[in-house]
Amino acid sequence: MSHLQTSDSQNESQRQYCNDHLPITHHCIATIKGDGSYISSLVIGGKFLYTGSSNKEIRMLKCDNLRAEFDHENLSDCMIIRGNGAVKSLVVSADKIFSAHQDHKIRVWRVDESEVQQQKLTHLATLPTFSDRTLTVLSPKSHVQVSRHKTSTWVHHNDTVSALAVSMDGLVLYSVSWDRTLKIWHAADFKCLESICNAHDDAINALSVSSNGDVYTGSTDRTIKLWRKLKSSDGEKHTLVTTLKKHKSGVNALALSTNENILFSGASDRLIMAWETSDEDENDMVAVSVLKGHVKSIMCLSVVSDLLCSGSADETIRIWNKTENCYFCLAVLDGHKGPVKCLTSETDHNHATDASASYLIYSGGLDSDIKVWQIFIPL
Repeated sequence: MSHLQTSDSQNESQRQYCNDHLPITHHCIATIKGDGSYISSLVIGGKFLYTGSSNKEIRMLKCDNLRAEFDHENLSDCMIIRGNGAVKSLVVSADKIFSAHQDHKIRVWRVDESEVQQQKLTHLATLPTFSDRTLTVLSPKSHVQVSRHKTSTWVHHNDTVSALAVSMDGLVLYSVSWDRTLKIWHAADFKCLESICNAHDDAINALSVSSNGDVYTGSTDRTIKLWRKLKSSDGEKHTLVTTLKKHKSGVNALALSTNENILFSGASDRLIMAWETSDEDENDMVAVSVLKGHVKSIMCLSVVSDLLCSGSADETIRIWNKTENCYFCLAVLDGHKGPVKCLTSETDHNHATDASASYLIYSGGLDSDIKVWQIFIPL
């Protein structure tokens, strides 16, 4: 079993080590001002950055415009579509965008190449679909107890849909909700394939799916659970494999490393934990590192290359890297005037050189702003 390492970014010798070995540079190259509603989700799809906000709107911004230094754009000029219910999560798969909402629904949109210049999305479906709802409502066996005095069909989420993920092949959509359920959907016909009720003891806030189909869920109940599709007498179903219990407060964010060997979790206890498969049990995971530095809750995580980016209620973004067996805070990005709610990131091939790698970090906050940060790291 790996030894648990604690990485405290406030340690002076550690900061000196980072400065001596990785003299990175970073700056904010664009700030897109919002309209007063907070930014809840950011995702890159092709040439566009899609944003979801508390005012129920999904917007689309051209990444090329955002990458141009000092090119500041106003979000009010880029409105795409207004739905029902605040947007909580966005994922992109091929030409589809899936959005999770506070009104308990999942919506599916298509980007038509002919419509891109007008920044319009075509609504394809709302989940659960009418056919799913009709088939289940007629069957008594399809109803589940959601509270003392209320029942619902198993295909329905009964509270805010908090996070979404799509399988590597784009065939399966996963959703989690504050109703404590994990649901699996067919991404082509939008049929609900499976629902795990009471997957956690409290609201589920975070979701991550590996390329081999392992599903990780993080909850207000302070645990992370690993689910795997296994054969059973009822066919192949997602089954609980292990429960991770190191966090002392609710888990808000999950992210997998690029090679998927490490699971990162961020929680309201101000800690980020790095988990690896146990040497003693391949079905279990152990916390091998604790990343300290944020002074308030961790709200979001994003991975690009070998970097981990974390956003916090302390209004900062931290960039982490691993050197030998320890994680180090390489930079603190300070500029938001409210908690950082969402992050996405990408490699910036346009500005990479033989001497340094370049990355772009997109952050959204409760201050309504989206910021674009450029990071250079010597090779």
